[in-house]
Amino acid sequence: VQLQASGGGVVQTGGSLRLSCAASGRVFGTFSMGWFRSPPGKDREFVAAIAWSDGSTYYTDSVKGRFTISKDGAKNTMYLQMNSLKPEDTAVYYCAHWHGSSRAPISNGGIGVPYWGKGTQVTVSS
Repeated sequence: VQLQASGGGVVQTGGSLRLSCAASGRVFGTFSMGWFRSPPGKDREFVAAIAWSDGSTYYTDSVKGRFTISKDGAKNTMYLQMNSLKPEDTAVYYCAHWHGSSRAPISNGGIGVPYWGKGTQVTVSS
């Protein structure tokens, strides 16, 4: 599985950005996709995830109500709409793909996730 992420940039506090992650290769069966981020000087953390088969979504508490994860199954593409951005959202954002519907990556910062896209920088200025 190959993942191509795009959509990062620089935005002011309160602004919006939309990230995209296109998956290609052996994209079939039961799987999940998600977004993780690495803030400056901090460990990688979970942001949001979606189970591809039924569309169930999961968010870390700090982004609930501001970020929306979605998918386009026909395009094998995942999106992250980020609204009301805050300086603490500044990070390199990574998209990820893992087989099955396990929520383990959600709780462990993505340990064991086999497929990652290149990161895209999101910078929120105050």
